[in-house]
Amino acid sequence: MDWPYLNKYKTENKQISNPISGEKRIVFFGDSITEGWKTINPDFFIGKSYINRGINGQTTSQMLLRFRSDVIELKPKIVVILAGTNDIAGNTGPTEPKTTIGNIVSMCELAKANKIKVVLCSILPAHDYPWRRGMKPAEKIEALNEIILKYAKANDILYVDYYSAMVNEEKGLKPIYSEDGVHPNKKGYSLMEPIVEASLSIL
Repeated sequence: MDWPYLNKYKTENKQISNPISGEKRIVFFGDSITEGWKTINPDFFIGKSYINRGINGQTTSQMLLRFRSDVIELKPKIVVILAGTNDIAGNTGPTEPKTTIGNIVSMCELAKANKIKVVLCSILPAHDYPWRRGMKPAEKIEALNEIILKYAKANDILYVDYYSAMVNEEKGLKPIYSEDGVHPNKKGYSLMEPIVEASLSIL
């Protein structure tokens, strides 16, 4: 079994040539929130050196295993990491916050060792998970975002705060930005895009 889905982008990755001189190649690395971006709002990726390497349902443990093939070997200047909500949902079993942040730290260290700049993103708010009801993720997401922000600040890594712009009074995702309370719709992605690009512009 290909637990980390190393084969999902294997063919596409082989077709990507080395970046040309001066190219600011950026890999967007994540789960379904990242993968859905290129389907729901594909214009964001057209005509830019942006590569989407999101995989639906993935936890940080799976992402760490494919970091080399789906990030390092593509030789980007920057990697944008958006991950953690599926750890809280327990998609690959119960996962403690220290494991999640440990996986994120490991990805950042791998990037640094390969001269790739990192942008760490906040986890998007969620009041509940449609595929796993009753997990009460709201406070867990808030707490994990604080840990990610603390690590980013301590290590001079840019932190992109989607959470504050998208959260409602119940610490969930504002209905205008999502149909299921977890995954952004077009309005959601349209809100996220200038937020992340503001950070990318200074790297």
